[in-house]
Amino acid sequence: MSHPACFRRRLAQAIALSAFGVSLAGCAASHPAAVAQVPVVETAIAGSGEIVPGEQLAGVIAPYQNVAIASTLAEPADAVNVHEGDVVHSGEVLARLDTADLEAALQSDVALAQSDKASTTHNVFAGTLSIAQGVDLLQSAETAVQQAQANLTRDQTDLHRYQQLLINGYIAEQQVAQQQTTVNDDAQTLRADIAAAASARSNVSANGANLTAPGLQSSTVQASQATEQVALANANQERVQIAKATITSPIDGVVVNRNLNPGEYPGTRQIFTLQQVNPIYAILHGSGTQIAQIANGAAATIVSTDAKRSQRTGTVTGVLNQIVPGSTDFQVKVVLQNPNGSLRPGMVVSGSVRLPGVHGIRVPATAFTDDNHDAVMIVQNGLVKTLHVVEVATDGQNSIVTGIGAGTRVVEDGQTSVGDGEKVAVR
Repeated sequence: MSHPACFRRRLAQAIALSAFGVSLAGCAASHPAAVAQVPVVETAIAGSGEIVPGEQLAGVIAPYQNVAIASTLAEPADAVNVHEGDVVHSGEVLARLDTADLEAALQSDVALAQSDKASTTHNVFAGTLSIAQGVDLLQSAETAVQQAQANLTRDQTDLHRYQQLLINGYIAEQQVAQQQTTVNDDAQTLRADIAAAASARSNVSANGANLTAPGLQSSTVQASQATEQVALANANQERVQIAKATITSPIDGVVVNRNLNPGEYPGTRQIFTLQQVNPIYAILHGSGTQIAQIANGAAATIVSTDAKRSQRTGTVTGVLNQIVPGSTDFQVKVVLQNPNGSLRPGMVVSGSVRLPGVHGIRVPATAFTDDNHDAVMIVQNGLVKTLHVVEVATDGQNSIVTGIGAGTRVVEDGQTSVGDGEKVAVR
C-alpha cells in the first residue's frame, strides 16, 4: 500500500500533465496553418532622361616627352653633374666638355678678323686715292689734248700764211719748211695727248667713279670685306661650338639614362635620356567601336592600380589611328597633371572617357538579366515578364535602352531568382 504523501504527489503530477495537454490543444486551435508568401522585388519606373556615358579603356602611362641627348663635339667630358633618377630642370647643366682647343681656335679667328678689317680699311683709303688720282690724270690729259689742238690749229694757220708769202716772194722757202715741221710736230703731240686721255679715261672707268660704284677699287674693297666676314663667321662658329660644350636640359624631367663619364668622348652615342613626367600621358587602347565617339577635349578619369588606385582626371589630346596597318588597335592620349610624380611611365591604368550625352528611356544598369544587356524583367499586373531591349548607352549606373516604354515598372535586380509568369509583390 502506498504512502499517503507519495499518493498525493502522483495525483498532483497527473493533474499538471492533464492541464498542460489542454493548454497545448488550445494553442493549436488558436493558430491557423501557414500561408505561402510571394517574393518581394525592388522595382523602378522607366522614364525619359539623359545620361553621360563613359567608354572604359585600358592602357599604360607614358612620358609627356622623351628626349635623347647627343653631342657632335669631339671633345672629352670635363664634368658630368647628374645621375640616373635625378630630377632636372630646364636649363640645368648636365655636363661640360673640354673647350681648350676651341678657345684657341676662337682667338685665332678673332685675330684674323681684326687683320682683315685693317686690310679692308687700307684698301678703302688706297682705292679712294687711286680713284682721285685717276680723275685728276684724266682732267690733265683732256687739258693737254685741248692745248695740242689749239697749237696745231695756230701753226696750220701760220703755215698757210707762209705759203702765200712764199708764192709772192716775201719769205724764203726754208722758213716755210720750218713751219711745216712745226705743224707736223703739233699733230704728233695731239695724237699722243689723245692717246693719253683715252688711257686716263679707261683707268677712271676701270677704277669706278667712287667706292660705291662698280669698279676695280670697289671690288677690291668688297673682296677684303668678304674675307673679314669669313673670319668673323669662323669666330662665331667657334663660339657656337664652345656653347655646345655646355650640355643643358631642354625640359623639366627625370634622367633615365646616363651614358657619359668624365674624361670620355661623347662620340656618336646617346649620352643622356630625359623624360618629362609632369604633365604625363595615359595611353589608352581601344577598338574602332570604342573610340568612334571619343573627341579631342573630352574629359577622362584615369585610375592606376599600381599607384594605390590613385584616381585623377585629364583631357583627351589625341585619338590616334591604327598603330599597325591592318590591325584594330587605336590609341587615345590623355594628358594628366602629375606634380608629385606618383604616376610613372609603364604603370598600368584603366580609363573612363566621357562621351557625348545620350537621351532616351532610362533604366537602372542592374536591371539587365545577363551580361549581354539585351533583356530586362518588368512587372505587369503583379506578374513578372522578360522583355527584350537594346542598350544604347550606359554610364555604369543607368542605361538608355530601346524596346521599352516610359512608365514601365522594371525589376531593379535583373538577375534575381524570379521567372516569367511568377507572381511577385513590388516595393
